[in-house]
Amino acid sequence: QVQVVESGGGLVQTGGSLRLSCAASTSIFSITTMGWYRQAIGKQRELVARISTNGITNYADSVKGRFSISRDFAKNTVYLQMNSLKPEDTGVYYCYANRGYDYWGQGTQVTVSS
Repeated sequence: QVQVVESGGGLVQTGGSLRLSCAASTSIFSITTMGWYRQAIGKQRELVARISTNGITNYADSVKGRFSISRDFAKNTVYLQMNSLKPEDTGVYYCYANRGYDYWGQGTQVTVSS
């Protein structure tokens, strides 16, 4: 079983930046994929970014060039650097870790004001 805990959400103005952190309870070497989804009110949860064991990254088209996912093996943590934030980036951001099964965090709220 893997536990993941998100942090770093908050309120920011349009054009601002935030960095989300996702700390795993186990070595991320053993995790196939980690990433971030988000869910806005009234919308389905959508993939934002993910990173695989071999370092391959994927991003939603809407965040390409603005968001960057990275990891720190020493801290067992994955980060989501979010720049040039827009109001449409508002939502609850969930971290997940896949190790044969998807393990989810509780989510962290990101609110971008216009």
